[in-house]
Amino acid sequence: MSEQRLTKTRIRAGVWEGVLTGGADQPRLEVWLLDQPLAGVAVAPVPGRAGDWAVRVPIPAEVLSEGVQTFLIRAAGSDQTLAHFTIITGVAMEEDLRAEVDLLRQELDMLKRAFRRHCLETMG
Repeated sequence: MSEQRLTKTRIRAGVWEGVLTGGADQPRLEVWLLDQPLAGVAVAPVPGRAGDWAVRVPIPAEVLSEGVQTFLIRAAGSDQTLAHFTIITGVAMEEDLRAEVDLLRQELDMLKRAFRRHCLETMG
């Protein structure tokens, strides 16, 4: 059996979409969130591309809550994870990360100045 590879194409209107390659027979896939399977995964052949399968995973609104949710897409009946996607809700992560990076830059600049001053004082 050839190795299967699942590549994300987009998330649109609450549906994760991707293309699975490397399978002659229609694959059976499962999506897991917090050790629970989710229903509604659709797999269909990609027209004109033998061995490629369009995968659609609906993201139910009821599973979204504040924090981070990681969805695992697996081959049915196995522990083989083909892909995963993460959704972050209710947390301003981007702003927090930018503030942290800015603070780290300021501290690094301060350390560089102190190191240069130390080098000048010990050499001369």
